Amino acid sequence: MLAYIVRRLLLMIPTLFGIMVINFLIIQAAPGGPVEQMIAKIRGTSIAATERVSGSGNDLLSARQQSADKGQTGGGVYRGSQGLDPQFIKQLERMYGFDKPLPERFVMMMGNFLRFDFGNSYTSGRPVVDLIIEKLPVSISLGLWTTLLTYLVCIPLGVAKAVRDGTPFDIWTSMVVIGLSAIPGFMFAILLIVLFAGGTVFHWFPLRGITSENWDGLSFFGKILDYFWHMTLPLIAMTIGSFAALTMLTKNSFLEQINQQYVTTARAKGLTERRVLYGHVFRNAMLIVISGIPATLIGIIFTGAMLIEIIFSLDGLGLLGYEAVINRDYQVVFATTYAFGLLGLLIGLIGDLTYMLVDPRIDFEARST
Repeated sequence: MLAYIVRRLLLMIPTLFGIMVINFLIIQAAPGGPVEQMIAKIRGTSIAATERVSGSGNDLLSARQQSADKGQTGGGVYRGSQGLDPQFIKQLERMYGFDKPLPERFVMMMGNFLRFDFGNSYTSGRPVVDLIIEKLPVSISLGLWTTLLTYLVCIPLGVAKAVRDGTPFDIWTSMVVIGLSAIPGFMFAILLIVLFAGGTVFHWFPLRGITSENWDGLSFFGKILDYFWHMTLPLIAMTIGSFAALTMLTKNSFLEQINQQYVTTARAKGLTERRVLYGHVFRNAMLIVISGIPATLIGIIFTGAMLIEIIFSLDGLGLLGYEAVINRDYQVVFATTYAFGLLGLLIGLIGDLTYMLVDPRIDFEARST
């Protein structure tokens, strides 16, 4: 077992390296990088409207303001009609590290990432680690509750469908589940907003945020109710599209086990159907379902929640990544890609090891030799 884990950990190194190379090249090829973003802020933009830029950026803007008197008007706005000083462009490139060749920038970045030194955000000037830690609770909260709700609904429903295979209940529930899964989560979120968040019908739930403005003044139970009041629509939108795959997986897994010889033997011994189902079939059928929990959770947190966080203005990792891409905040984009890629690989290993915890008969050493 230990040798298998070591091999898997060593295999993560080239896998993660490949992920970072591909993402680095794709993002570098995208137009409108940090330097272009800064230039866009300078041209035709008030110098006073650059408060979100980090300190070094403000210094450069101040220097540019002092050396561009011909390009200013009485309101202190730089029109950029005469263009920018090439020396100033070089200063911007040096500030963002773009004065070095592409391979050198990648090697430096990976060297820093190996030490978990993700640097500072280009837009806010704050350490990227602090931003990730600050946003992580929202995404974890969404992922945990969505995963819990999905399994609480899909496992009993899948078992019921397996027991009633081919009946009208099985057919109608399959139609409903597949129909709901065909609706994208973000579309269902918009529908929920229109119906229940003051769109056109009811105004029962808040439109944005994870807590109310008076959160600090609420009692303990008031905070709990307020939290779930805000989380209701996002959780419904995220859960509704996860039913089909897990429900059908549970059903098929149970059907496969129900037709096994040991089930026939248990029934021949006079055991009740409930005892056969939950005393013998359940454990074996749940192997593949339970082992998928880590992968399901990580998928919900780092992929499925992004659009929901954007639609409901939930300040989590999805919204952070979206804003980083829009603002070309490369430090945040690359750091989150590295962190999520590493975490995803580790979760994959945990998912495989979960098989052994559920069924000790599985021997990874035997499989790998």
